[in-house]
Amino acid sequence: MSTLDKRCIATLGELADEPVEQAGPVGDFVYVDIGSIDRETKKIVDAKSITLAQAPCRARQVLKSGDVLVSMTRPNLNAVALVPTYLDGAIASTGFHVLRSRWVQPEFLFALVQSQNFIEDMTAAVQGALYPAVRPRDIAAYEFAFETPSQQSRIVAKLEELLSSLDAGVAQLKAAQQKLARYRQSLLKAAVTGELTTKWRAARALSTRAEPENGHQLLQRILAERRTRWEARQLAKFEQQGKTPPSGWQKKYPEPAAPDTSGLPELPQGWVWASVDQLSPDDLANGRSVPTAESGAKVLRLTAIKDGSVDLREHKQGAWSVEEAEPFAVSEGDLLIVRGNGSLTLVGRAGLVRSVKEQVAYPDTIIRLRVVESVVSPAWVGLVWDSHFVRSHLERRARTSAGIYKIAQSDIVTVVVPIPSLMEQEYIQQALAQQLEQVAAMQSAAETALKQSTAQRQNILRAAFAGQLVPQDPADEPASALLERIRAERAAQGPARKPRGRKKMGAA
Repeated sequence: MSTLDKRCIATLGELADEPVEQAGPVGDFVYVDIGSIDRETKKIVDAKSITLAQAPCRARQVLKSGDVLVSMTRPNLNAVALVPTYLDGAIASTGFHVLRSRWVQPEFLFALVQSQNFIEDMTAAVQGALYPAVRPRDIAAYEFAFETPSQQSRIVAKLEELLSSLDAGVAQLKAAQQKLARYRQSLLKAAVTGELTTKWRAARALSTRAEPENGHQLLQRILAERRTRWEARQLAKFEQQGKTPPSGWQKKYPEPAAPDTSGLPELPQGWVWASVDQLSPDDLANGRSVPTAESGAKVLRLTAIKDGSVDLREHKQGAWSVEEAEPFAVSEGDLLIVRGNGSLTLVGRAGLVRSVKEQVAYPDTIIRLRVVESVVSPAWVGLVWDSHFVRSHLERRARTSAGIYKIAQSDIVTVVVPIPSLMEQEYIQQALAQQLEQVAAMQSAAETALKQSTAQRQNILRAAFAGQLVPQDPADEPASALLERIRAERAAQGPARKPRGRKKMGAA
């Protein structure tokens, strides 16, 4: 029998069932919905001041300072918060279950609903697939070890001591991550604007060696290649249809979009701006939506695209054959672009496919981009893709629907890429590789440390609610005796009071 089984067990429904008025607003008010909570910090950071006329139908619950809010939607995300004093009287969405208790301290309750045990129990109780949520009765049924008020105070004090120290370490790690991100962007900026190779170009200018094709010449070559490929495809179509090419058919060639360079930095001599539409002779290609299956051809997960690369091990089985998947199979040098994501900072991110040992296809959440490698290195385009001006371009054009940000092929073809000579592209990649590798290693170390901090937080919470964090005071009244009195008092009062709501004007 576990330690928890031997202790005084109660449910949230028994001890945190103080009625919450469901009156809704009577005038302009402050509204707290699920989006108001920062899931990482567990704080209400975006409460909205709105007028009575704008009140959503779910704006019903009148809050008090010290209430604990638990989002009933997607409980695995653990959107919980403690209502601060300045939000006393605010109105909360009915998407929250509000915990309020005479017998359990707010801080104790707040820590309890952050515990992994609570998260796992709620996740297991989820109803629905499109709108996964738990019910108030699921939360009310959650069992925990009841402690006396004195012991609750000691546990809360110890938690504050330990977690504040842990939070300080987390803050330092996040600050380090931000510095690394800024440093990485500064490296990329120097690389893609030619600043990194200023001395290299100066040395080349003094050399008597023949200069390679510069960016302008490369662009002309790729434009010619682009047209040649289009004409070849058109002739193949005519032949397949048994038709003779009509007079002037070449005039129907769709010229690629020229780059819009407004607001972009001036490039070094010999460099040129080019649009993705100019660099990609083959049309961009969306993947295909494929249901997961126990067997079938491999299809990438969206998580395969990370840090500018594609991890082909991140795949699942799709309900299609190898032959059906073949048109969507990735090849070395492909750039795979995230088409849709819940995060604006991730939508449009690209990963380079470096080595392919077996067939893996890409899904409809990914767009494939191919460039002519003899003119522009796919790795160079991948490097540029993480730069500030490309990210700004994509984030400005991303559209959102149902909380998902999306970009289209039309957003990608207008991305502009600076093109130096192939030799300079290669030199920049080599010069940058070691520095970016060091940054990536430090970012990975910080990420690992943050995961360890999260695990440590859960270890502390687990110990707190297993009675292992602080010793019991023998002078305290036994928790079982107090719980027995509470239950007797509840039985004498009869059924729990229903929360009151104001009678609407005109109601019968």
